[in-house]
Amino acid sequence: MKRTTYSRLLAIWAVFMLITYQGFGQGQTIVSGQVSDAETGEPLIGVNIIVKGKVLGTVTDIQGNYRLKVNSAPPLTLVYSIVGFEPQELVITDAVSEGINVQMSEQVLLGQEVVVSASRVEENILQSPVSIEKMDILEIRNTASDDYYKSIGNLKGVDVTTSSINFTIINSRGFNGTGNTRFVQLIDGMDSQAPALNFPVGNLNGPTELDVETLEYIPGASSALYGPNAFNGILLVNSKNPFQYQGLSAMAKFGLNHFNGNSLEPENPQPMYTAAIRYAKAFNNKFAFKVNLSYSQAEDWYGTDLSDRFPERGPSDFGAAVPPGGEGLYADLPDNVLSTYYQNPGANLVHGYGDDAAIAMPLVGFNAEDQLRAAGYGPYIDEGDIPNVVVARTPYLEESVVDYGAENFKANAALHYRFSDRLEGIANWNYGFGTTVYTGAQRYSLSNFNISQYKLELRSDNFFVRGYTTQERSGDSYIADFLALQVNNSWQSNPDWFGTYLGGYLGYLEQSGIAPGTSTAQQRQAAHWAARQIADQGRLLPGTAGFEEAADQIRDEVIPQGAKFDDATNLWHGEAQYDFKNITDALELQVGASYRLYELNSNGTIFADSAGNDITIQEYGGYMQAGKRMFDDKFKLTGSVRYDKNENFDGQVNPRISGVYTLGEGTHNIRASYQTGFRIPTTQGQHINLSTGAFRLIGGLPQYYEAYDIFNNAYTARSVNTYIAAVADSGTTAALVDPANIALLERAEFDPVKPEQVRAYEIGYKGLFNNNLLIDFAYYYNRYDDFIAQVQVRKASGDVAVNAINAQSLLSGSDQNTFQTYTNVDQSISAQGAVFGLTYSLMDGYSFDVNYNWNRLNDADALVEQGFLAEFNTPEHKFNIGFGNRKVTDRFGFKVTYRWQEEFLYESSFAQGIVPAVGTFDAQLSYKLPDMKSIVKIGGSNLLNERYVLNYGGPNIGAIYYVSITFDELMN
Repeated sequence: MKRTTYSRLLAIWAVFMLITYQGFGQGQTIVSGQVSDAETGEPLIGVNIIVKGKVLGTVTDIQGNYRLKVNSAPPLTLVYSIVGFEPQELVITDAVSEGINVQMSEQVLLGQEVVVSASRVEENILQSPVSIEKMDILEIRNTASDDYYKSIGNLKGVDVTTSSINFTIINSRGFNGTGNTRFVQLIDGMDSQAPALNFPVGNLNGPTELDVETLEYIPGASSALYGPNAFNGILLVNSKNPFQYQGLSAMAKFGLNHFNGNSLEPENPQPMYTAAIRYAKAFNNKFAFKVNLSYSQAEDWYGTDLSDRFPERGPSDFGAAVPPGGEGLYADLPDNVLSTYYQNPGANLVHGYGDDAAIAMPLVGFNAEDQLRAAGYGPYIDEGDIPNVVVARTPYLEESVVDYGAENFKANAALHYRFSDRLEGIANWNYGFGTTVYTGAQRYSLSNFNISQYKLELRSDNFFVRGYTTQERSGDSYIADFLALQVNNSWQSNPDWFGTYLGGYLGYLEQSGIAPGTSTAQQRQAAHWAARQIADQGRLLPGTAGFEEAADQIRDEVIPQGAKFDDATNLWHGEAQYDFKNITDALELQVGASYRLYELNSNGTIFADSAGNDITIQEYGGYMQAGKRMFDDKFKLTGSVRYDKNENFDGQVNPRISGVYTLGEGTHNIRASYQTGFRIPTTQGQHINLSTGAFRLIGGLPQYYEAYDIFNNAYTARSVNTYIAAVADSGTTAALVDPANIALLERAEFDPVKPEQVRAYEIGYKGLFNNNLLIDFAYYYNRYDDFIAQVQVRKASGDVAVNAINAQSLLSGSDQNTFQTYTNVDQSISAQGAVFGLTYSLMDGYSFDVNYNWNRLNDADALVEQGFLAEFNTPEHKFNIGFGNRKVTDRFGFKVTYRWQEEFLYESSFAQGIVPAVGTFDAQLSYKLPDMKSIVKIGGSNLLNERYVLNYGGPNIGAIYYVSITFDELMN
């Protein structure tokens, strides 16, 4: 019903606009001629000729000719533009103007780009009120990376994280992450965030290199114009209009990766394939369409980090040698993994799965005491020989439980119809399908995952109204951790395995003739290893029929019985904006509004929406912006305000004010801004209800706190881990109720989650010197209130204080006593940073650019003291260098880039650790084949094949070497 109402309102608005702008113009103007290169005299193909103030326009054909009919009497202004040439404007005064020939010069001055994202109106990038970066067609074509989307990481202020070879995540100004919900990406105005899984889909359903026209990137808070969650920045990806970019384009790329991998990776280099095609056609300058298809396939990067996430669980007096025996049981595990479990029976590997099932042996002994005494182990129990350590089940490595066959199929189609000279209608469809790996609270194998977007839009030169839906389908996606846990459980349940382990441990002591209460550290270590081998008898080995049968069955069953998601969540969004520029020139004035509806439908596998319990979330908002030029047009003041309301939270008001002062002839600009932003908790932050086996993820709304009573006799996970370590170090059961140890426990009491706010201050300068040196500098300071964070707590059994009985319930976690939920940090958190960029155009088309980025979290200690992870996840210092020339000769071009960042601490609920410093070279050589209207490109990403990770727990990334050929009818 809500969706039907929304559709009706959109239709009424569309009809109103159609009537208003049908535009039965008085008179008619016909213009024709040819556009050519001023230097060579050759005709230019695909030049855009637009009537200023209208949506009407045309493009030049293969001979550079054009003809345009306008349903308006002269005078009118034509704008001639094509990437790589200086745009021109021409005033037409005659009703019939034939032979209007235009020559365009191949000279684009630095800082002359026009952007719309900073203020939602066209403006020169030099005079933008905030920091902004832009990539156009030529920069995208000339990128040194193997994929244009990855090259965004070379822009100043950009942070990049990689979960998979085809899954790149963009962020800015700190608090980076693989599931980055602080940064908004819009593809032709549509939010690309997955509405249920909450990760940005990157370029999984975005335009290909053949269809992307521009990328505009704004770091920092942008909520005043773009609404909720445009918190750390926004990326606008704009595809090509089929009226302006007609004809056939095609691209084929072949590459290789996995060179000189470690023992956990393929022995030989693996092939990579990408193919794409685009076709666009316009008819009578009224109707146009385009179709895009692309497919890529590769062997994904592997997760190969086998370090122990909980080394503190291991007794400090155990040796480090590789354990003896067990080769047949552990044929899939390398020696370093066996050595890890030999030293620490409770180890939990970063890229090992199934070892989340862990429990303290005293708890096992408490539950199985009668059986152990009946087996004759009473003397050992009485003498305290039950090891007071945590033991974890033997894991499977990531390669055994994750689908590394990365692929991505994308389809895009658009229909454009010009109702009049002033009104254009668009119907758009984006579809992305594929297999990839995503890192969230666990590692997720997104198999046959797909996301579709459908859009209807009406637009003029001064307004737009659009409605779209994002429809997420999880396909055969599953949680790798769950798969491993369930495979282990399929041949032996956790209670049975741990019971067998403890019996094997005590049995080893007895059979070795070790008297009760006399075991040495070396003997205890040998007993643990013997117990693991006894408990693992019958373990399913990867590659065997038993393992594959169990894994297939678990992949086919949905959570909680299996590991598979069953998600079909939809997002519905409508928005409109009106610009009063045709009504008044006294000031710039825009107003807009939006409405959003989430329909959560995970069938109980992500949210608490099983058994017909449908969950919806509504949001609406509106904004107004005004800008005024003063002091002889030297100063522009812009102010905006936005109000948004989510049905689960109080309304949010967000103002922004900015000023730009222009010096000289517009080439030097000083800017300052104060912006506010807010972040509404994600759909998962509000409603998730998902068991991971080791704990349960719970939404931050009050009803979930109450339903699970999660803070009754509960303690912070950090303090529980400290308590467990202290108990383990003592080696006695008496340590469970030692007052000194109990004093280490911190009671957990947190409020339900609410929106997070940021106040952002920025000053900057952008200047152009001698038309060949562009300098850009910005400093920002952000202060966050009600910072959204996740907290994990563990409940002791019963309602009484910790005592000898319920203390043992704290020693191991499960989805029955351990909960991870969303809340807010009490005190303000601040961060600051600066960016500096320099671009220098040398002689003969050579260009050199460098940028430096500095980011710092000022209050990390305040987060840690309250038991939260800081999760700033951003290197303090990094820089990028680029050098290239797309036309060394008429046929030959090149680009080289170097990216470096220092080491930093990466924290997430999946894993925490140091990400080492990274320095990578990318390079490409291109050769133009004019007769074939094609470009051949040879290049490589991470040319030196220096292995690196971008996030702790992420994949091990190496070199990609590639060759591609691109055909484009519009290539000049």
